[in-house]
Formats: sequence, structure tokens, C-alpha cells
Amino acid sequence: MNVLLSAAFVLCWSSGFVGAKLGTEDAGATTLLMWRFLPLAAVLAGAAVHRRGRSAWRSLTPRDLTRQAVIGLLSQSGYLLTVYYAIQLGVSSGTTALIDGTQPLVAGALAGPLLREYVSPRQWLGLCLGLAGVALVTTADAAATRGVAWWTYVVPFAGMLSLVAATFLDRRSRTQVTPAVSMTVHCTTSALVFTAMAFMTGTATPPVSASFWLATLWLITLSTFGGYGLYWLVLQRSGVTEVNTLMFLMAPVTAVWGAAMFDEPFTTQTALGLGVALVAVGLVRGASSRTPNAPKDQTEATHSR
Repeated sequence: MNVLLSAAFVLCWSSGFVGAKLGTEDAGATTLLMWRFLPLAAVLAGAAVHRRGRSAWRSLTPRDLTRQAVIGLLSQSGYLLTVYYAIQLGVSSGTTALIDGTQPLVAGALAGPLLREYVSPRQWLGLCLGLAGVALVTTADAAATRGVAWWTYVVPFAGMLSLVAATFLDRRSRTQVTPAVSMTVHCTTSALVFTAMAFMTGTATPPVSASFWLATLWLITLSTFGGYGLYWLVLQRSGVTEVNTLMFLMAPVTAVWGAAMFDEPFTTQTALGLGVALVAVGLVRGASSRTPNAPKDQTEATHSR
């Protein structure tokens, strides 16, 4: 079951880069993000006020809700804005996903001191091997891309750090929050942020093109409910190191998407990077994190959502 969830997570998460590419061809990043989250927030808020949905909210304090709002601000608003903006500036969907691929090393380095989810030597080997796969695909993609300023590659890196911060903030919480509640708070926060940004920049009016609305529907279903929802589910079941190691696969899989849908370059070096990333994920998932002061099951239960 975990393997199937992981595969679904990789496919759905990588679809977000493709949806961003589709949507930003017709509109700016803030326009696309506003119309992605407004319908989501309305539907989820409506479900929250339903009688059956109210029980999940009763035990939550204002502090719990504020924490979830901050997590949503980091994991959705901060992360997605940088990704969409980078793609809008001309960075390919594959390269954007590749830069996000450095996330496992950052998360692995911090998991021990912050969460006591220690990374074994075999896992560190897998993380470093995964970084090599990311580097292979990044250099191949960057060499085939022309006319993109160097600083644009820093933009998705900032988004990666934002997602890492959200992940650790969530895992350090001792309050159990159901996925329905967290998704509602996160999406409502993002809807407010992106709507405010769109009106402030005069970009709130959506285009009339069918491709824009197809991209919006793509992002709502595959990326938000699929990718974003599965991220937190896999995180709960497998821990920070393993779920973040799956990020090594995002760049190669997105490169396949990009080659098939946008004729983005997919070279022999890209294929080699994909193979290296697969080996890296196998190494990390085959090793067990060591938690010297608490059994893993206990640690997972403490930090579960």
C-alpha cells in the first residue's frame, strides 16, 4: 500500500509543475493561483460547516488553527508562488522540479536535531546519490535552455526551503489535526493571500481561454487533492526522510511530462539522472531511520496528523 501511495504521490506532485506550465501560458502566476484556490476554499469551507464536519474542529484551539494557517502559508502560498513565478520567467518545468530535488538533503540534515528522526549511513548514501541524479538532470536541462537569467534558478530554491519549513513545523506539532481540517485551513489561507495579491497587482481577472480553465481544473484535482493531500499522508506514514527522498523522483518524472507535452528536452543524460534517482530512493526506503531515544512507532504517533 505504501508503495502505491508513494507512486501516486510522485505522479500527482509532478503534475503540478505541468499544470503550472499550462496555466502560466495564458495568465500570470497570481491569477492562476487565485483561481486555483478560491473554488477549493469555498468547497472545503462549505464541507466544514456541515454538521458531520464540525466535530473535527471542536478540539482545536485558536493556537492550533494559527499554526495550521502558518503551515499553509509556507507549504502552499510560499512554495507555489515561487514555483509558478520561476516557470513564468522561463525556467522549464523539469528544471524547477530538479531544484526542488535538493529538499531531501536539507530535510535529512535537520530531521535528527529537530525531530529525532535520525538518518542512517545508508540513507545518507542514498540522499547524496539522489543529489547526483538531480545534478545530472539539471545540467542537461540548463544546457538545452537559452535566454533564462541565472537568478531565476534561485526562485524555486526559496520555495523548496519554504516547504521544508512547513514540513518541520507540522511534524513538531503535538496536536492531531485531521487531513480535512488542515486542507481547509491551508487552502483558505492561500485563497486569501493569492486573491489579495491578484487584486493589488491588477491581475484578478482570469483569461477566457479554455486552456487556462483546463489547467486550473488539472491543478485542483491532481495537484492539490492528489499531490498535496498525499504529501501529508505519506509523511504521516513514512516520516520526513523517506517522503522527502521521493522528491528526487519529481525532476525526472516531470522531465518526462515536459518532453511529452511541451517538447522540452529529454536527453540521455536526463535518462541517466532518472536511473540514479531511482537507485537513491531504493537505498533510502530500504534503510531504517534510527531513533535512539524513542521507538519509531512512538515518534510517528506523537507527530502524526
